[in-house]
Amino acid sequence: MAEILSLSKARKAKARVVKEQTAAANRIKFGRTKAERQLEEAKGALETRRIDAHRVEPEDSER
Repeated sequence: MAEILSLSKARKAKARVVKEQTAAANRIKFGRTKAERQLEEAKGALETRRIDAHRVEPEDSER
């Protein structure tokens, strides 16, 4: 004989699983500390300055 299943409980259990998966993805995506975010921003700024320092500007030729 088949087991009796409460559809509302099954629906709620499925929603809890989906909600936990979303929460886990958000923890990975947004779970950095303020210090980590500042360090990443500082590294990006340093990299940008280094690239800009090596940029070759065209000379103005007024002949």
